[in-house]
Amino acid sequence: MGQRTAIVMAAGKGTRMQSDLPKVLVPVCGRPMIEYVLDALCEAGVDRQIVVIGHRGDLVREQLAPRKDVVFVEQTEQLGTGHAVMMCRAALADTEGAVLIVAGDSPLMQADSITALFTEFDSREPACILGTGYRDDPTGFGRVERDKEGRFTGVVEQKDATEAQQQIKEVNLSCYVFHCGDLLASLDALDNSNAQGEYYITDCPGLLMAEQKEVIALDVLKPCESLSINTMEDLTVVEAEMERLQAKAS
Repeated sequence: MGQRTAIVMAAGKGTRMQSDLPKVLVPVCGRPMIEYVLDALCEAGVDRQIVVIGHRGDLVREQLAPRKDVVFVEQTEQLGTGHAVMMCRAALADTEGAVLIVAGDSPLMQADSITALFTEFDSREPACILGTGYRDDPTGFGRVERDKEGRFTGVVEQKDATEAQQQIKEVNLSCYVFHCGDLLASLDALDNSNAQGEYYITDCPGLLMAEQKEVIALDVLKPCESLSINTMEDLTVVEAEMERLQAKAS
């Protein structure tokens, strides 16, 4: 097992959170939500955490200053998740092996799930692993498609899904482990020819598969890990789940 590196997406605004703070600094049960994500990474043995900052990034730097394993990268323009990872090229220059990509607004990320993703990567050394999970209500999530042998074939987004595909409960949760070299190569091939004119990290696995690289979908993420925070309603749901899990653990 080599050095474990993670990229944490933390450049978003808190507009829908009714806050002028960067979204990842909005408190969840009294702590900025990104702190929970970084704690899970540390517990899973991730010794280098690249945090992509944008809106009011100075506040994120200040909040995370005591953390010695954190490296900051600035995304001055918000041009999509793929663009955010592109901004990490220099920080990844000497990186070999696995790079985990996670969202900074998913405070229920679990260390054992991260460990399971790295363990599978170390065992099989694919180009990419998607961390997937099952939801009773998969509405709004990309559905994970597999062939008859259970091998991953792709992700179909909600807006593009047929009625049959919409019944699929296994979903993409925007948590990836890439081989660093394959990640950088797929970023080179990314384009922004879509309605939003943005670069999406979700396109990278498909680009790798087109190059006959191995891409795996690993069902290791728990339902709680699908709970990200975009609105005040989401915050209420996550806080309730966090309190439930804490009570169960005590």
